[in-house]
Amino acid sequence: MFSKIEVNGDGACDLYKFLKSSQADEEGKEDIAWNFTKFLVDGTGQVVARFGPVTTPEEIEEKLGAYL
Repeated sequence: MFSKIEVNGDGACDLYKFLKSSQADEEGKEDIAWNFTKFLVDGTGQVVARFGPVTTPEEIEEKLGAYL
């Protein structure tokens, strides 16, 4: 079971600090505004895309092929 973590602010988890600093949202903001923000990370650990909460898995699938 996972525990609740911070994704924004001074207490943000190191993973989310890395993800957010690597890829801002469409408005250029780093903070996560809502649940279900998704990040696509390639095989070398680089963040290559960030998707908003309403992005469907099918939309993400279109980008996956380039990284498999």
